[in-house]
Amino acid sequence: MSAVIDQHGHHGDHAHDHDHDHHAPHGWRRWLFATNHKDIGTMYLLFSFAMLMVGGVLALLIRAELFQPGLQIVNPQLFNQLTTMHGLIMVFGAIMPAFVGFANWMIPLQIGAADMAFARMNNLSFWLLIPAGLMLVGSFFMPGGAPAAGWTLYAPLTLQMGPSMDAGIFAMHIMGASSIMGSINIIVTILNMRAPRMTLMKMPLFCWTWLITAYLLIAVMPVLAGAITMTLTDRHFGTHFFNPAGGGDPVMYQHIFWFFGHPEVYIMILPAFGIVSAIIPAFARKKLFGYTSMVYATSSIAILSFIVWAHHMFTTGMPVTGQLFFMYATMLIAVPTGVKVFNWIATMWRGSMTFETPMLFAVGFLFVFTMGGFTGLICAMAPVDIQIQDTYYVVAHFHYVLVAGSLYALFAGYYYWSPKWTGVMYNETRGKIHFWGSLIFFNVTFFPMHFLGLAGMPRRYADYPMQFADFNMLASVGAFGFGLMQVYFFFFVVLPTMRGQGAKAPQQPWDGAEGLEWEVPSPAPFHTFETPPLLNPSATKVLG
Repeated sequence: MSAVIDQHGHHGDHAHDHDHDHHAPHGWRRWLFATNHKDIGTMYLLFSFAMLMVGGVLALLIRAELFQPGLQIVNPQLFNQLTTMHGLIMVFGAIMPAFVGFANWMIPLQIGAADMAFARMNNLSFWLLIPAGLMLVGSFFMPGGAPAAGWTLYAPLTLQMGPSMDAGIFAMHIMGASSIMGSINIIVTILNMRAPRMTLMKMPLFCWTWLITAYLLIAVMPVLAGAITMTLTDRHFGTHFFNPAGGGDPVMYQHIFWFFGHPEVYIMILPAFGIVSAIIPAFARKKLFGYTSMVYATSSIAILSFIVWAHHMFTTGMPVTGQLFFMYATMLIAVPTGVKVFNWIATMWRGSMTFETPMLFAVGFLFVFTMGGFTGLICAMAPVDIQIQDTYYVVAHFHYVLVAGSLYALFAGYYYWSPKWTGVMYNETRGKIHFWGSLIFFNVTFFPMHFLGLAGMPRRYADYPMQFADFNMLASVGAFGFGLMQVYFFFFVVLPTMRGQGAKAPQQPWDGAEGLEWEVPSPAPFHTFETPPLLNPSATKVLG
């Protein structure tokens, strides 16, 4: 069965179809008790899009407040709730589950496995997200409103929050458990269930990036759980981990949080690198340049991500030796990222490129992500950071890597693989409208923020002096434009394909694409690769 909503027996293998009619649940049971990796992948993607919309509404409320100087729409306390919840919902509700949705859908198809290793755990790891998401969104309606301590949940602010803080902590624990289960599943699937001849070094890069990401998740999610549990005991059980009055240290919280937080940002970008590494070779009609170096670069990024955390903390009064260490470590982690960018450019070099929507998003990703990377290096220079810390420059930087990095790659992946998921081609013109609208409005929103930051406008404030008015107005207009483009994407690109409207997709819609996912019919049957396929030596085609 495919990701198409209403489909009964329209796909290839009728023997399969008949068989599945006896065994697979139908109607709501199919989804509630789903153990099929494709169904679970579809649910993850729909959940993450719903969360993207919720997080987007919060962002637009922030931008509406900042449209003009003075307090316009919300009071400062609610403003802080909005900034906090926008961050938490986007990171843990939108970006991460979206990548896990892609992993669920694509990893078994790419390695020639029948399904994920632990099908029921897969179901549980998805359904845990629903109460967690509801708890985060519902915290607005609790006494005192939602947590307003910033998405980083810094002490001592967390001590002052109402009961919603505990709900938020609980929600994050649940989401962390979901992530860890998903990661275990991905690791075991990749290491144990590859088709014969699919060696590790013949895997698609998407599988590689996810394997490394899954190890990162297992390493750092417990650290976050520790930090927020200490916050919880400080709030209710009389401990003083982060309370200076009792001999604690609020800066210790920052250290523990960012030891999770910096690997976390790589958790959100490495799968994006995997998607882009699948798309650029397909549309350049060339093999990926430097496959081995890409694997090594991804691994080195993951290892180095553990020793750069305190570049978020240059202004907390660390010794200059510490500043130097974290500054140089951050410069070092830029090297493997640079290697990746050069490899993508070298893949495109003299390729016979065409620019369908997946490629547009991949090239858009390349430009804008690289820019975000450079502004990140600027933030990582301790003397410069002391000037721009906690200004809008930082907001500009991380939105360039998170939106134009992770989100663009997710869009690119959607346009690239949705023909395989749904069995129909998306509308190319609409795809291009979505791309150009998103690219232009994104830059209108976030480019001015660099200048606001350099001029000294602090982040997370509901009001600002008059001199920042023009650029803020511009950014707000851009934000509404960008938000509308994503609504357009859902109603005019995603829904028609889910309904099965559009030209019928061939098995292999992209002539340069390689990999096992293009060896199964479009839409991908409910069960694929039930017997391990016999592969060709390069592990890109099924023989026989």
